[in-house]
Amino acid sequence: MTKQHLFFVSTPKGMEALLADELRSLNICNVKEARSGAFFEDGIEAAYRVCLWSRIANRVFLSMAQFPANSPEALYDGIKAIHWNAHMDATNTLAVDVNVSHSNITHNHYAALKIKDAVVDFFQESTASRPAVAVKQPDIRINAYIHRNEAQVYIDLSGDSLHLRGYRDKGSAAPLKENLAAAILMRAKWPAIAAQGGDFVDFMCGSGTLLIEAALMACDIAPGLYRRYFGFTGWKQHQDDLWQKLVDNAEQRKTKGLSQSPSIFGFDHHKNTIEKARHHVQKTGLESVIKIDCQDINDFKLCFSTSGLVALNPPYGKRLGQDDELAHLYQAIGNLLKAKFIHWQACVFTNSTDLAKQIGLRANKIHSLFNGALECKLLHFDVQEKNFFADKRLPGFIPVDKLSDNSKMLENRLKKNLKQLKRWAKKENIDCYRIYDADLPEYAVAIDLYHGDEQWVHLQEYEAPKSIDPKKARWRLREAITIARDVLQASDSQIFLKTRSIQKGDSQYEKLNANKDFHRVNEGACQFLVNFEDYIDTGLFLDHRPTRSMIAELSQGKSFLNLFAYTGSVTVHAAAGGASRTTTVDMSSTYLDWAKRNMALNKQVGSKHQYFQADCMEWLKNPELHEPYDLIFIDPPSFSNSKRMQQTLDIQRDHVFLIRQAMKLLTPNGQLIFSNNLRKFKLDLSRLNTFKIKDITHQTIPVDFKRRSNIHHCWILKNTH
Repeated sequence: MTKQHLFFVSTPKGMEALLADELRSLNICNVKEARSGAFFEDGIEAAYRVCLWSRIANRVFLSMAQFPANSPEALYDGIKAIHWNAHMDATNTLAVDVNVSHSNITHNHYAALKIKDAVVDFFQESTASRPAVAVKQPDIRINAYIHRNEAQVYIDLSGDSLHLRGYRDKGSAAPLKENLAAAILMRAKWPAIAAQGGDFVDFMCGSGTLLIEAALMACDIAPGLYRRYFGFTGWKQHQDDLWQKLVDNAEQRKTKGLSQSPSIFGFDHHKNTIEKARHHVQKTGLESVIKIDCQDINDFKLCFSTSGLVALNPPYGKRLGQDDELAHLYQAIGNLLKAKFIHWQACVFTNSTDLAKQIGLRANKIHSLFNGALECKLLHFDVQEKNFFADKRLPGFIPVDKLSDNSKMLENRLKKNLKQLKRWAKKENIDCYRIYDADLPEYAVAIDLYHGDEQWVHLQEYEAPKSIDPKKARWRLREAITIARDVLQASDSQIFLKTRSIQKGDSQYEKLNANKDFHRVNEGACQFLVNFEDYIDTGLFLDHRPTRSMIAELSQGKSFLNLFAYTGSVTVHAAAGGASRTTTVDMSSTYLDWAKRNMALNKQVGSKHQYFQADCMEWLKNPELHEPYDLIFIDPPSFSNSKRMQQTLDIQRDHVFLIRQAMKLLTPNGQLIFSNNLRKFKLDLSRLNTFKIKDITHQTIPVDFKRRSNIHHCWILKNTH
């Protein structure tokens, strides 16, 4: 019966589950996942198999002993008690690695010296000879882990870290370690894609790490075949015939795998980097599998007939905005994927999810992996049109010394507005308000300030007319972002950019992302959830603040109907104002859910609050089916041609029908408040002359919108008796 040993296989943080699965796939017995690795109990052949075939492991340790080590003397005695002559001779060289944590012994190097002394003294006393220390490639490498005064002692059978495959020249370290590259490819399911005949592309291949790991996997090549040194070769119990049998089998599998390999392509625009990648490919003998060419990501000429996997490890910064070139690089990645790799799978390994948003693809899965101590994200994409989106985050900041003279005017205006509005907002208990709205023609942006658990800046760019040079418009936008960040003391992660163009269809509520990242803000006695990334608007129309306040005052004991309710903010104020019952109607289930969450946030729940998902125009066609209301609020979009509607909505054309139908639902003394934000809107008084109508636009424009008094129109209508 094969003698069983206890082994520990180490791996980088975050890769433990992958390692455990890989060990089981190698028919290793009794695998148990652990922190930074996995244990298994099996024979020596199993350990050899891991050294030869593991793509994920760092090292393979053979357990020697475990004992209390609450002092240097106890550590020394425990090491000396091990029968070292069963594992090495006095003529062998050794090295000692130690990791100490939460123990009386606090210094790694000191613990290593005590272990070395104990081993040397063991041989000195028994043979009158002593082994020498060799830091690089010793015959035996001893590893000890001392945690809470308990020592675990191992022999390192791998010798050097297994991520060192053996094909790189000395001093040629890869920015991405080979076992991390393998983990990326495993998470991206590359082996399955390759088995189905898919190709592999890395158009930012660098020195070729991902390319080579992809080829080794696809061609069933053991990563340990290229290594010339393992720790077990100097071990006294090493079974060379057993090892050679495994190597011979791996060579046969390699030959067979190379005969049926997929196509693997690498590209980069740096010629020196490409030469280095080609050199590594040549050393692995994979020239027939891996093809490398010089291609610029912004001018990529090639097309691919089949599908497969694109895997990328682009450079990344800590925050979007620190390096505008990186933002453009990630945009270029997205552009290339969308243009050349439709129906492919793709994965991007990055530390910056902000930069990753510039790709403009929705990730269908995200894994966490560590590149050294740095936690990174592996984003997986299914490159199809349904997953495309236009990123609305920042295009990059400008160094202070490059700002134009005009930007000083913007800075002064922002400071002035902020000083005036800050005191007012605090007095009114308002967390969200507009501090700038295209005050200066050169800087056509609106800037809204939001406060909650932290501060956020919602910056909306008004689409420049075609007569304006796009480069000039972009530069001014970047100046506005830079000035806003500095004046408002906001980090780039707190600034959210949207481009507001002339409204078409239901673009007012256009979905941009699906991050579902909500933040809580206050408005008077009410609270609301806002979202800065997923839609053009945040979920709270700031210009309707006085209207909401007025409705709260009018709602005491009244029944209230909110049509085109959006996220239900007006319903919240009505309920908080003491409405006897509320009805909220909107065509979007997403916004109705949002409205329910806003109501729940304000503790407004129960059967007296009803919600209907419906086309408001259709809902109003049969007023006799609904109960009458004391107070109705209507704030429709200017135009909508949503697929969920039976007809289009044009508010200039349809407002008379809309108002007349709604007025049929009013109680005798009821009031209807009608509003819209179509700038050139004209209320058709001649066709509505049977109602009492009062224009309240002026009194519903809040202090922070006085600079744009045409932000909306608003009327109160009553039935005549």
